[in-house]
Amino acid sequence: MILYIAEKPSLARAIASALPTPQKKEEGCIWLPNGDCISWCIGHLLEQAEPHQYNPAYKSWNLDHLPIIPTDWQWQEKTNTKKQLSILKKLIKKASVLVHAGDPDREGQLLVDEVLHYTKVPSQKLKNTQRLLVNDLTPSAIKKALNNLRSNNEFAALSRSALGRARADWLFGLNLTRAYTIRGRQAGYQGVLSIGRVQTPVLGLVVARDKERDAFVPKNFYQVWANIQTPQGALFQAKWLPSEACQPYMDDENRVLSLPLAQNVANRITNKPATVLEANYKQKKQAAPLPYSLSALQIDAAKAFSLSAQQVLDTCQALYERHQMITYPRSDCRYLPNQQHKDAPAIIAALTHSGGEIQKGAENADTSRKSKAWNDKQVTAHHAIIPTTQAHKAASLSKTEALVFHLIARQYLMQFYPEYDYLASYIKLDIEGGVFEAKGNTPIALGWKALLSSKNKSQDPEDENQNELPKLSKSDALWCTEGKVQEKITTPPAAFTDATLLAAMTGISRFVSDKDIRAILKETDGLGTEATRASILELLFKRGFLIRQGKQIHASQTGRAFIDCLPTQLVTPDMTAKWESALNNISRGETSYQEFMTNLEENLSQLLSASRSMPTSALQNLPPPSKNPFAKRKGSNRRKPAGTSTSKAASSNKKRRSKASS
Repeated sequence: MILYIAEKPSLARAIASALPTPQKKEEGCIWLPNGDCISWCIGHLLEQAEPHQYNPAYKSWNLDHLPIIPTDWQWQEKTNTKKQLSILKKLIKKASVLVHAGDPDREGQLLVDEVLHYTKVPSQKLKNTQRLLVNDLTPSAIKKALNNLRSNNEFAALSRSALGRARADWLFGLNLTRAYTIRGRQAGYQGVLSIGRVQTPVLGLVVARDKERDAFVPKNFYQVWANIQTPQGALFQAKWLPSEACQPYMDDENRVLSLPLAQNVANRITNKPATVLEANYKQKKQAAPLPYSLSALQIDAAKAFSLSAQQVLDTCQALYERHQMITYPRSDCRYLPNQQHKDAPAIIAALTHSGGEIQKGAENADTSRKSKAWNDKQVTAHHAIIPTTQAHKAASLSKTEALVFHLIARQYLMQFYPEYDYLASYIKLDIEGGVFEAKGNTPIALGWKALLSSKNKSQDPEDENQNELPKLSKSDALWCTEGKVQEKITTPPAAFTDATLLAAMTGISRFVSDKDIRAILKETDGLGTEATRASILELLFKRGFLIRQGKQIHASQTGRAFIDCLPTQLVTPDMTAKWESALNNISRGETSYQEFMTNLEENLSQLLSASRSMPTSALQNLPPPSKNPFAKRKGSNRRKPAGTSTSKAASSNKKRRSKASS
């Protein structure tokens, strides 16, 4: 008997739909006509044992107990899924061949592997276990995957990497959260001061931005624009480029701060001849943006529809599991396998029945085109998020589902449109000894940009490019009809929003000064993973560390005071970078799990020493936490985050797989 073990019931049903009928459904499994069986996990069926299971004294939070480092790590069965685990145990024992069908990522690999090891599968059966990799829940895609099973042993290093991260997060989050919460209570603060290798640097990022905004002092600066006329009567504008002689009147960003200087230049060039120093015209092409990863989708959905990261993730899960209209959503990849291009005609055909702008876009798509998105070398455990052949069911979607699906479908359709073709123009002028420049972009063919709404195509107000510039040649004589001074004011760095904070998490290397750390972060996914970023942000809001003011995200008084108490190592993303580098090395077989854990334990001891010597004055007189900060939101079924009780603090960030990096 072959036993397929899916990560969740929806995946099990999808696998069943691609296998022979008639099928017999029983509690916890589906039997196939040949005697094979499909069963499933329900997310993690196991979690890290709670501290008091290693030592009953750990039920109370006490600084003298720290660090809590298990010598013999234990799993415990999750209470609400014990029944399903019991069913799996019996089926695993009965099966002659096992097929691991967890999600195609690091966490999905561990999720089923931990069950196989916990149930003590014999070594030979474990060695023969196969791996089914499913990115798309449509029957045709699953049939392809079933015909391409691989040995589960190929993914052993990936599983060790996931185990290392899970245990490291347990050690780090449990010990430091206890340490700082106890220190906070000593100062009179009764809330939980949670620490996480991702959540804390994210909070630090927001605190730093808020402080930068608070310290910002606005100042006026001035630009000089020349209104230019050609002998043929064409009009355009050119911007003054101040010379080195003007440096005493400029700031470090080369902005002129002196109004008299700007007015003098404007007066001097009015009604004066202008000579062309340089005129360049280049026809350029811009390729379509790549299909979405989850973070890229969350960023665009936040910009377009003000949706939070969690809303987008939940919506994508519904589109994937319930509607089967998109491929695997927790993807960190923006590329597609070459083989997938064969499916394009069927997907586009389905989109022609989806209605609205997407239907029109699909009707004009050219499926013979193959953009740079199709690249096997760039595809990781899973490919970019794209529509499936079930796209014709768009009429059944809720409003939010329709909005998110529209973005995914449009981004996919762009791959089958020509490049955006435009003329880039540049003109440099001499007017009374001063240098002026004009830049322009003139559309020639919209290509993929034809799929964008007029709002998306509208020009950025800060973009100084003009739509069209006249054709000129070097030494041409022109006329400056007027010099005008434009007064502007410097603005503080923008407060974070859902979109920009997600962008900062994915592009965290921009905020790191150390070149080695920056290089590591560029190669990794940034702070958090596609699956965890949304839950990390939600946790920071629930803790009361972050607050919303309209679309803006700020640190609360508590969040700010907490960050001010912490050592730099906890507030910056450097540690996450080093962890991710080591974990990736484990998954490639270049570093051992034990070496990673040994280094982490040494570092943890140093951080706990720092917590004991922390001055607690900053934590005094803070507003008390809400009486029930973990009360369910309307329509929410999310569990409490880590550290909400003395007995469950250690394990609760395993309650959901998405909490693994919090």
